[in-house]
Amino acid sequence: MASSLGAGLLILTLVGCGLGKPFDGESSSRQEPVYLTVAFQPVIAKLQKQAESDLERHLATQQASTLKALSTAEAFPAAFKRSVVLNAMRNPWAGLMTLENHGYQIAELALSGQKSLPILPVLIEVLEAGMDRSSDSVKPIPIPSSTTLEDQLSFIEALLEQAHQLREKALRRLSQAERQFLFDHAELIVEDFSPHISDPSGQTMQQARATHRFCQLINERLDYGALMAAAQVLARFSDNEWLQRQPALFQGRKAVLTPPSGVTGEVLLVRETPYGLIVIGGPGPNSYDLDSRFALVIDLGGDDLYRGTIAAATDARHGNSVVLDLAGQDTYHGSPLGLATGRLGVGLLMDQAGDDVYLLPQGSGGTGFAGLGILRDLSGNDQYIGDKFTHGAAVGGLGLVMDVAGQDTYASFGYAIGFGGPLGIGAVVDLTGDDSYQCGDRYPSSYNTADAPDDKPGGRLFQYDCFGIGAGSGMRLLTNDSEHQSYNLAGGLGLVIDVAGNDRYHSSNFSQGAAYFFGAGSKLDLAGNDDHDAARYGQAAGAHYGLGLFVDVQGDDHYASTGPWYNGGAAWDRSVMLCIDVGQGNDVYDFQWSSGLGRADHNAWSVFLDDGGMDRYLAQNGMGMATDNSMSAFFDLAGKDEYVTGLQPSSSGRDNGRTLVDPAGGLFVDR
Repeated sequence: MASSLGAGLLILTLVGCGLGKPFDGESSSRQEPVYLTVAFQPVIAKLQKQAESDLERHLATQQASTLKALSTAEAFPAAFKRSVVLNAMRNPWAGLMTLENHGYQIAELALSGQKSLPILPVLIEVLEAGMDRSSDSVKPIPIPSSTTLEDQLSFIEALLEQAHQLREKALRRLSQAERQFLFDHAELIVEDFSPHISDPSGQTMQQARATHRFCQLINERLDYGALMAAAQVLARFSDNEWLQRQPALFQGRKAVLTPPSGVTGEVLLVRETPYGLIVIGGPGPNSYDLDSRFALVIDLGGDDLYRGTIAAATDARHGNSVVLDLAGQDTYHGSPLGLATGRLGVGLLMDQAGDDVYLLPQGSGGTGFAGLGILRDLSGNDQYIGDKFTHGAAVGGLGLVMDVAGQDTYASFGYAIGFGGPLGIGAVVDLTGDDSYQCGDRYPSSYNTADAPDDKPGGRLFQYDCFGIGAGSGMRLLTNDSEHQSYNLAGGLGLVIDVAGNDRYHSSNFSQGAAYFFGAGSKLDLAGNDDHDAARYGQAAGAHYGLGLFVDVQGDDHYASTGPWYNGGAAWDRSVMLCIDVGQGNDVYDFQWSSGLGRADHNAWSVFLDDGGMDRYLAQNGMGMATDNSMSAFFDLAGKDEYVTGLQPSSSGRDNGRTLVDPAGGLFVDR
């Protein structure tokens, strides 16, 4: 029967100021505007109800056995496991609903904040809740109702002071040597991080111990709640009404005679503070070579060029840095770990308008390493071109890229575009526009040794790694040595949420709602006719206690893979994966070079579910197959569909109106 789960906008509710701690006590005398909260309709709970009768009838015993195997997650050695992953290992549907609701809450907040109050402080709180973290409660400094320049500068300095004090509180239990270690080791993580260490000896063990120490210091000695609060304080600069006032404050003001070294173009104000320089650039073109001297740069307009450490720390002493650009076609060319990077502090970059270019060397572009890095772009057709560990990536912190409007391009080599490493949450939230996402195609995969020993880079069978576009991964030492296993690190949470637009995704191995070793990955595309092209372990796929969720809502979508295995709800070795396409769109699943669409092996759990439409399925194998004490299911709930194996119509019996049971633990259902 036809389903009616179109997950568009469910409700529009008027809300007053303050969505929650810590910014729920605004004492400004000016009248705060109301704004719209947009709510999305969750889909997993309703789809579970449509699937559970078949699962109970055909796979109840197998599912119980699989869940027993998954329950070993609690005891398996890995430090800093997240509750969302452990809960999903106990109850897959419930854990996946938690992950879905977390993503929808982020999308709702992002949409609701564009015409009024700064929603960014609350968004930080909600994102971090997915990592079981919360911020200190801080009384917000009121935005002044006065329009005098001195009052506005006093407000700016007060925010910088409050954020500085919170950072000092966050670091108070760390010695100077420990602070320096955290700052320095972030660079080594970005350079050498690997999800799996196949030969844990010598230098590789030294690196594993150091990364374990990095995470342990963050978890036990860094007051992360205070650092979160510092980021929320600085995020007060995202108030759109306050930002729109700034050009009028400086209208007619003469340029300073001697700008700071490294700054060209018209500069309207330079003020020294205990936290660094405040610089106000004029409405024309400027160039900024930024370093530790700068605490806050506000540029009023023009086509500007930024170089150096842009909204990032240059050393362990200078932790907080902010750049606000109000208009113009700007170019940002940061240094490694030097653009909207939180590194033992907070890095915040916000661009209000223009077609901008972000050139992101490794470790930059809304990234967090013992800190929080945030990049927000309000409008324009933007290009985010990066190396690895870019575009919303984090280990031991938060990395966020939020783009509100425009046809944007995101490109990176790996560990990027929503990547959560150990103790990290990395997210990309894009609200509107026809966007392009690319990740991978640079770093050869270790699978080539076994799968394509004779192929060369660029060859048909040659594989690359990605770990991006909504991916979470830990650090796993491949050994039975208990001492070595004590350095295993559970993964964090990687998110990509694209609310609207006809989008294109292309990625290499481990991507698009992928997870590895206690990591969680989630990709939600909520509207549009989209292309989802991945490789091995793509579109809700993963291994070794990974949790992956892929949801596409509405549209005629196209799915593809370069193979050779595991796409579209595919789980390996005690993992939980769910791939959903919601709505009545006519979708194509071109997995001729791959397998999946509901495939589980080695004590794993997976489900693929298409809500409706006239769909075309091409796959080597899968569609409700399982081996070795696993459970997997394929559901197509409505529509006249076509099933093809290789280049011929399916000879496996998979067809419209059929139910097939794989005795090993698989289920195929077409209604």
